[in-house]
Amino acid sequence: MSGKRATNRDLRVADFGFDLPQELIAQQPPAERGASRMLVVDRAAGVLQDAAFAEFPSQLRPGDLLVLNDSRVIPARLYAHRTTIRDHEASTGRIEVMLTEPEGENRWRALVRPGRKVAVGERLVFPAVSGRIELEADVLERGEFGERLLQFAPVEDFFAALERIGHIPLPPYIHRDDADVDRERYQTVFSRERGSVAAPTAGLHFTPAMLENLAARGVEIARVTLHVGLGTFAPLRVERVDEVHLHRERYTLSAETAGAINRAVAEGRRIVAVGTTVVRTLEHCALMAAGEPLESHSGTTQIFISPGFEFRLVGALLTNFHLPQSSLLMLVSAFAGRERVLAAYRHAVASRYRFFSYGDCMFLH
Repeated sequence: MSGKRATNRDLRVADFGFDLPQELIAQQPPAERGASRMLVVDRAAGVLQDAAFAEFPSQLRPGDLLVLNDSRVIPARLYAHRTTIRDHEASTGRIEVMLTEPEGENRWRALVRPGRKVAVGERLVFPAVSGRIELEADVLERGEFGERLLQFAPVEDFFAALERIGHIPLPPYIHRDDADVDRERYQTVFSRERGSVAAPTAGLHFTPAMLENLAARGVEIARVTLHVGLGTFAPLRVERVDEVHLHRERYTLSAETAGAINRAVAEGRRIVAVGTTVVRTLEHCALMAAGEPLESHSGTTQIFISPGFEFRLVGALLTNFHLPQSSLLMLVSAFAGRERVLAAYRHAVASRYRFFSYGDCMFLH
């Protein structure tokens, strides 16, 4: 279900561009978690306020429902060597394999690089530093842009093997190898449901102390799970906004969270989404419910939110700064208006905010 699209068919992907100096793209997390700047955007007044994330509690009110995404990033970047199924002899040359989505038991969609070298019928072997083979996978299908369908041989604990040999899948605009610090810092403190191949980055700012502070102020906290796929970074290969189609992502809405949302709606309390992944999950579920109370369920969503979308649940949004001409920037523009958001981005650039996953954040209300 793709959701309601923009009514303005003249909008083009290029209309969501902005100039960003490369040195403003954060390559490292801040020295301390939560030590980020925050740009506050008042949608009604059109006013911008420079603040710090430490001031976030002052932006919320007792009774607000703050919704977090508790998905946990898996070490989804792997390195393999090619073999043939016939002789199992490993070839020279390293193949990078990025797991993107599970397709059933021991079966994963993945992106491989260099893709031209990996044919259907080949076997990939994944060694540890010691040389011991931790995982093996047969290539079942070949797709576009380096996509493959891999069938992994059964092992006792697949995710334990990933933890031993996998790398944190840092975004392509972070121009360095992953390091030990990323195992902690490219993960939210409330993550628990493993399955994402990119972090829900708005949540990276939160500390346990911040969450305790919010609860003490009377802010209700709930969690959804949406496993972030690589589609969040995929370039949009169309010119018009109404031609955009997103990859599917898996989500879960628990009975506890559905009940919290239903109560907040009935009582007229504000729902504050932490990140675009939470926005997409909540608004997809609202569309599915068609005006009825939400119920617990799991599923997949490809919802694309762009200007013209009617928000049914989300009343405020904490989010990081997003890539030019991206679906996430279009979502934020749908929430606060394209011109207002692009003006806020120009202010952020002029004020030397740090951008993208390890960067600063903005609060739109």
